[in-house]
Amino acid sequence: MPDTKQSWHSQIAKAASKFSGRPSVLVFAVALILAWLVSGPMFGYSDTWQLLINTTTTIITFLMVFLIQSSQNRDTEAIQIKLDELIRATQGAHNAIIGLEQKEEDELDEARKRYESLADAAREKVKRGREDTDTPEA
Repeated sequence: MPDTKQSWHSQIAKAASKFSGRPSVLVFAVALILAWLVSGPMFGYSDTWQLLINTTTTIITFLMVFLIQSSQNRDTEAIQIKLDELIRATQGAHNAIIGLEQKEEDELDEARKRYESLADAAREKVKRGREDTDTPEA
């Protein structure tokens, strides 16, 4: 297995993602917005009052975009590795499709068409009352 030591970026992204995904954080955010709304009349709906919430939400949104993308990239990569392992370990599976997500769009389209034609052929077999559990060549 690979070394489990993580970069500072991964550690921060995981911790922030775990923290920000908690229900209590959502409740806190809603409470903060409500407090801002209630304080509006006290500050006469001033430009500073509006600027405070606009700046705060812009900064948080900007940071969350990168946090979400980092988490999504990590999750997607882990899923791809797990799928590749299932393909590798399954007898009769085509190992040539391992890492297919790294290919160019035209190569992906070509592979998709091959598998769609296999699915069409399997559906025809089922219509004729035959089984579709074989392992045809892709």
